[in-house]
Amino acid sequence: MRSSLLFVVACTVLSVSVRAQGPESELRSLVELHGIDRAALARRHDCATSPDRLERMAEFHLEARARLAAVDYEKLSNEGRIDHQLLADKVRHEERELARLVARVDAMDEWLPYADHLRRMHDARRRREPVDARATAEVLARVAREAKDARARLDAQGARPPRSLALAMVREIEALQGDLRDWTRFHEGYEPLVSWWCAQPAKAAQAALAEHARVLREDVVGHKPGTDEPVVGDPIGRAALLAHLERERIAYAPEELVEIARREFAWCDEQMLAASREMGFGDDWKAAMDKVKGLHVEPGAQTRLIVELAEEAIAFLEQRDLLTVPELAKEIWRVEMMSAEAQKTNPFFLGGEAIIVSYPTDAMEHADKLMSMRGNNRHFARATVHHEVVPGHHLQGYMTDRHNRHRDEFGTPFWTEGWALYWEMRMWDLGFARGPEDRIGMLFWRMHRCARIVFSLSFHLGTMTPEQCVDFLVERVNHERANAQGEVRRSFNGNYSPLYQVGYMIGGLQLRALHKELVAAGRMNEREFHDAILMGGTLPIEGVRWRLTKAPEAPDAKPAWRFAD
Repeated sequence: MRSSLLFVVACTVLSVSVRAQGPESELRSLVELHGIDRAALARRHDCATSPDRLERMAEFHLEARARLAAVDYEKLSNEGRIDHQLLADKVRHEERELARLVARVDAMDEWLPYADHLRRMHDARRRREPVDARATAEVLARVAREAKDARARLDAQGARPPRSLALAMVREIEALQGDLRDWTRFHEGYEPLVSWWCAQPAKAAQAALAEHARVLREDVVGHKPGTDEPVVGDPIGRAALLAHLERERIAYAPEELVEIARREFAWCDEQMLAASREMGFGDDWKAAMDKVKGLHVEPGAQTRLIVELAEEAIAFLEQRDLLTVPELAKEIWRVEMMSAEAQKTNPFFLGGEAIIVSYPTDAMEHADKLMSMRGNNRHFARATVHHEVVPGHHLQGYMTDRHNRHRDEFGTPFWTEGWALYWEMRMWDLGFARGPEDRIGMLFWRMHRCARIVFSLSFHLGTMTPEQCVDFLVERVNHERANAQGEVRRSFNGNYSPLYQVGYMIGGLQLRALHKELVAAGRMNEREFHDAILMGGTLPIEGVRWRLTKAPEAPDAKPAWRFAD
């Protein structure tokens, strides 16, 4: 009897979930297949810079264009038109990024003359071709010679690649070393003739590659043993930024976004001064913030604090009927701790189904412990735990796993981070802060997101150096310096898109504008609006607006929404 009842309940829940997804897109399969096929090709051509990979991906983009051209756009539903528009955007962006990668490979190969030999060896194995052991040994011997010559070239006066290119070269050499190790493991002990000819040349090539990478890393990039990787970055320039903005469907130039950030900064400044005065610090807002930073928990208590803050935020949302929080979503999130090494690039906690807590470990230096405690104090944490759990990243992931999952292909920080930042704004408006200390905590993060727009776009436009970005965070937002360095390192040395840091505030402002257009105007209520966004899948925010209003009448529409004017 119990099992039958559970079966009926499960079927009812599933039925409600399916109905709640709304109309099905006719292009769902086309979008899904694009991602599946691209991933399959990436596994087959798993050397990212090899000739075969670059040529095949160019063909793949032409095939994707042809599939889209064969679709009768006028016969599509609103959901289908959204998918058509965004898949076309994605293909164009992938083509531009491929062209940028080809140019980067050409630039690296000026300094890595041996690289293409190794890539072609890898491609030959992936093509399942038999090995000419003696000829391959000669290729490996040539790789070792050319790597030694390239390393010697670095000693020549004035022969230095730019630091950003040198860092990319180090990573390329390390990837090629991995490919060569895989090639060696595939043959050794199985094909005696290959081992006889190639074992020693492969070892010599690996040693020469390692030495070349070491000199590039230490002497050009400036990353000495036992030190943190310096912040280098790779400014892409205004034209490339405009291309990325088109991909994200943002109808603003980079300079306009910087001005929007400065306008938001001015609002934060006014609110910060008001909170500082309320705490008795007058206009010395940094002194007031320093007081707040000292209000941290003792070692061992941070995870309990995070749990309490997450539960508090969920209750706040549900009491006001702001959105649906499924019971299973409240049950399955969990807490993990971030390592001391990871905190060098992620000085604050991260979130999703697991919230990863930043707090000093016993192995950290004393000064680093103090900065981490101050940067992760209770009021800063209260301002953003909900960003990471509910209604933020955990609830986002929960819902996108269950609704319009094919739109993961359109993943964008303007939706992912913008949604979480939007809720920081919405909860401010709804009175979530209990006093000036909470308001300072919320304002710190809001200023931080304004600063991210300013420093990341200025860096890519060539008007700020990484060092100036760190100083800007320290001086303008009152970051702890080690945390500011970690933030900038994460922004420029990692694998983030050049607009990732912009996506927080700009995506939040887009959603706030959409809230004004639909909820404040009485066309939807809060719960309907927020649930519709989560159940629509991962979309650029202009795509969210299409879904809640109407998609363009014709394909290949250019970004047009001026949400901040």
